[in-house]
Amino acid sequence: MSTAPSPRAVILADAVASTKALTARYLAGFNDVTHVRQTPDLPNHLAWILGHCALTMHRVASMFDQGELPASDFITGDGTGGSRDRGVFDREAVAFGSRPEERHDRFPTLARCTEIYNRAIDRLANCIRSADDATLDQLVPWGSGQQMPLWQLVSRMIFHNGFHTGQIADLRRALGFRSVF
Repeated sequence: MSTAPSPRAVILADAVASTKALTARYLAGFNDVTHVRQTPDLPNHLAWILGHCALTMHRVASMFDQGELPASDFITGDGTGGSRDRGVFDREAVAFGSRPEERHDRFPTLARCTEIYNRAIDRLANCIRSADDATLDQLVPWGSGQQMPLWQLVSRMIFHNGFHTGQIADLRRALGFRSVF
């Protein structure tokens, strides 16, 4: 017997999925050189942002499906093992507290960064969409010793993607790109 999806799960999943298009509009004008361009007054570059958001979304998705970080997209290294040639992020290079470097050899191409980001959104949205209310209400660990319901953590991921899209907007201005509007 099949049960109808949780209306809350559908709303949360659709909200997560919407961040794909909302972020994508800010990628216009970037290329395989500027996607790792660092400006002195801003903390992150585009490749780092896309990898960081993807890593964070995969961490939350694993709380739903108990899956692993995709080996096709991430390696676990010392922060220097990401590779343009292999098209992978080093997990430590995009983790919270890491410092982005303007290194073309250590970050995937813009197209590959975008693909990895989009796949993380798809995984998380699909996990949420299939969750029941009991799953959404489970308390999960996050941050430094705090716990929160899984649905609330999903809401934080939507905010997190938006926060970092704001950094992309700032980066666009600093690099002299035209408005996306």
